[in-house]
Amino acid sequence: MQSEIDHKSGWLSAEGILDARAQLPILYIEALPVRTDSHGRVLQIGLLLRAMPDGSISRSLVSGRVLHGELVRDALLRHLEKDLGAMALPVLPSSTVPIAVSEYFPDESISGLHDPRQHAVALSYLVSVKGDCAPSQASLDLAWLTPSEAISGQTASEMTGGQHKVLITLLAHVGAI
Repeated sequence: MQSEIDHKSGWLSAEGILDARAQLPILYIEALPVRTDSHGRVLQIGLLLRAMPDGSISRSLVSGRVLHGELVRDALLRHLEKDLGAMALPVLPSSTVPIAVSEYFPDESISGLHDPRQHAVALSYLVSVKGDCAPSQASLDLAWLTPSEAISGQTASEMTGGQHKVLITLLAHVGAI
């Protein structure tokens, strides 16, 4: 692979990422933003509304690639701030050990998680946010749902790629469902 990495930014060229996606699993983080009460119980979960590459609109978790040379903690914070705004004030978990490791494949029959572009491995987290969230970048909106609304069939129908399965796993981990 003759791709150049911009060592200052950690990004591959457009051609380089296409080559990498064709040959390697790509590391991502995904995070479910939540609001909690004073005892740490999940009251609301935040789901982004995004335009997808195929032109459809979908609800999704905060997600994005980990850059070459970037700490997982820094990638998590970068994507939370990028998608929720600088005033979201996320409280990152003390450990970068994820709640789940989610594997997305071009063939959705392999894991039930689907990314038509690549084999992606995502470290999945639940992150409390304390500030004001304002969707930014590619996000069109942010909806706050109760855990029961989040696990509903309606919400599942608004999510693509199997992310609803990840959402359920994250909420089950903290006893919110």
